[in-house]
Amino acid sequence: MKAFLTILMAAGFAGGLYVPDADAARVGGGRSMGMQRSVTPPPKTTPQQAAPAAAPAAAAAQPAATGSRWLGPLAGIAAGLGLGYLFSQMGFGGAMGGVILALLGGLVLFALLRAYSRRNAAAQPMPQSMQYAGLGQQPAQMPSAPPGTDFGGLRQPAAPLQNVAPAPNVPAGFDVAGFVKQGKINFLRLQEANDRGDLETLRDVCNDDMYASLQAEIAARKQAPQHTEIDGLEATLIEVVTEGDNHLASLSFSGSSREDAGAAPQQFQEIWHLQKPVSGGSGWQLAGIQQVS
Repeated sequence: MKAFLTILMAAGFAGGLYVPDADAARVGGGRSMGMQRSVTPPPKTTPQQAAPAAAPAAAAAQPAATGSRWLGPLAGIAAGLGLGYLFSQMGFGGAMGGVILALLGGLVLFALLRAYSRRNAAAQPMPQSMQYAGLGQQPAQMPSAPPGTDFGGLRQPAAPLQNVAPAPNVPAGFDVAGFVKQGKINFLRLQEANDRGDLETLRDVCNDDMYASLQAEIAARKQAPQHTEIDGLEATLIEVVTEGDNHLASLSFSGSSREDAGAAPQQFQEIWHLQKPVSGGSGWQLAGIQQVS
């Protein structure tokens, strides 16, 4: 009976040393959510490797709860000392007690080394092709769009949105290249905001439905920070139209993402639907993410 109780306590002690990792995922978790529209996405392309001259990325945010990862091992050490005393009181001396204490000591050492190696891995910079290119020059938070600007930080086109340009579903005078360029920057910034659980930034650039969905995802992982790597990001503006009281823009994004350390990159293609009121000075907001099968 004493042996059974000892084994049971040792198992519980070992379990207390394990700290599970939160599952990482890009914005939306690779699922469709929010506004969905009938649009024709561009053909899928193979992601290109980022140029060596890409701007350095911002340093990865340090986990807010780093200290909590050490609580398990430290508590385990204290528990091990207590178990040593308990073993002596229960009559487990000599070789038997030594074997059990050696096993517990090994578990403590394993937990400490594991926590130390994970901390070092988090501090190492990503390869340049996997970094958030250009984010180091961006402010820490994405401000609300000032009057006359949109999701891409661009001024309204001179021509009314109702005037259709020769290109299908894009208004005359619309700065497509500038909108796409800034859209890619904001795509990466939103990934970073989602990784660190920055609800304030998400609130600024999402409509109510999208914000509620992303807030629920962050809450489900208990606000734990994560790290998502994006490579070979490409973007295409599919359409800019006016429906009812809103202007709508659909941007197709494709590339590869690595959402777990050591995992192979996964290809993705998804469409982000943005909306902006026809009247007023409000900027574009993310209204939906639609996966391309």
